[in-house]
Amino acid sequence: MRAVRQNDKYGALVRKAAVRGGIAVLALVAVMPGCSASGRGTDVLPAPGQQPLKAPAAPALDSYAARLGADHDALVAAADRWGLGRVPLLPPPPPAHKPRITVRAGFEVRDQEELDLPPVFTTIPTRQKVVFLTLDDGAEKDPGFLRMMSDLRIPYTAFLTDESAGDDYGYFRRMRSQGVTLDNHTLHHPYLPGLSYEEQRDEICGMQDVMEKQFGKRPTVFRPPYGNYDRDTLLAARSCGIKYAPIWSEEVFADHWEYREDDRNLHPGDIVLSHFQDPAEWNGTMTQMVRRFLNRVTRDGFAVARLEDYL
Repeated sequence: MRAVRQNDKYGALVRKAAVRGGIAVLALVAVMPGCSASGRGTDVLPAPGQQPLKAPAAPALDSYAARLGADHDALVAAADRWGLGRVPLLPPPPPAHKPRITVRAGFEVRDQEELDLPPVFTTIPTRQKVVFLTLDDGAEKDPGFLRMMSDLRIPYTAFLTDESAGDDYGYFRRMRSQGVTLDNHTLHHPYLPGLSYEEQRDEICGMQDVMEKQFGKRPTVFRPPYGNYDRDTLLAARSCGIKYAPIWSEEVFADHWEYREDDRNLHPGDIVLSHFQDPAEWNGTMTQMVRRFLNRVTRDGFAVARLEDYL
């Protein structure tokens, strides 16, 4: 596509800069097509794909430049192969000091702070232009989706239910081997406020047991099905070792977006929801969903970051 071909010109410049020395690469990165600085003069910082990179010590400049050029060429090729309009922006390094995560105003339950219940939130407090991709359930196990996300180096988080994921946990072990975090979405995806405290606890703690058995670790992050919860949900989640209960700001499908906020815009730190969904039920494939997601966030100057790096 045209935007990707424009970035091929950048790749050629990077390779030329590798011969002359890595310092030139830093200047070129700052003017990469499709990555012009945004938010300058505001309180929103641009994604790192829009900023100069810090070079290593002088003796390593040539190899650094060559490596940077090769990495960029591979990403340009992957973006072209998967039909993207632009090369995705790279996320910043994980924050040295994690932001303080609090419950979203209006999403509290009684005694939220006094009982130190897991906060329910839709956005991470950050000034960086990053968003977070999360996928729920685990019904569709598309190998093309794994290849696409690996090729493009896009971080994301999976919230699994045993009911949907349980017929092939090997698929999610392959996902985990690519650096993806797997979190709790209950055993059977029920409407939790309709259950008793003990029934809710069985759903959440039961999935903790499954996750430990299948992946060797009990998550500390939990998403209530449908984004519905009550005080008992958060009490039960806390008793099962849960520290955070993120929901979402936007939801992306293969053919459209849905928004929580009236402005229908992306914001720094927004959590985006999607699903491991059968194409027959979704009017499109998971790779089509990723293409729609990445084209939108990249066009708007956002990078995709890893949610757990901010928790």
